[in-house]
Amino acid sequence: MSPQTLFSVANAVALVGWIILALAPIRRPLALAAARFIGVALAVTYTVLLGGVILTLGEAGRELDFSSLEGVTRAFAQPEGVLVGWVHYLAFDLWVGAWATEDAGKRGLPHWALLPCLFFILMAGPFGLLLYLAARTALTRRIAD
Repeated sequence: MSPQTLFSVANAVALVGWIILALAPIRRPLALAAARFIGVALAVTYTVLLGGVILTLGEAGRELDFSSLEGVTRAFAQPEGVLVGWVHYLAFDLWVGAWATEDAGKRGLPHWALLPCLFFILMAGPFGLLLYLAARTALTRRIAD
């Protein structure tokens, strides 16, 4: 399968996970299990792709170098390297989104307040996580009062 095809499939699969999380209040435990399953499937895909990149580099007499910006730039200069990085983002962001959804449910936070956080976790992972943590703090205090 070509890197472009794998990229498209990974995006579509991840999107299903995000839609499930957005609809989580309907069946929260099932939604969380499904989103986590998709996250694990993406993590397995990442691991296989990373193994392929490492083997290919080894055959070419090169190795991955994450100790310098130049080394990381070289890794992402090839479609396969970008694909590995992208699937990494998809898997981790979805896992963080599932965690935030579960955490919000346990704390009794309204799901509508979680939706913008989920969007930003998907689009800008760490920023979305910070947004969720800030919203959680603000809403938890409001619920306690």
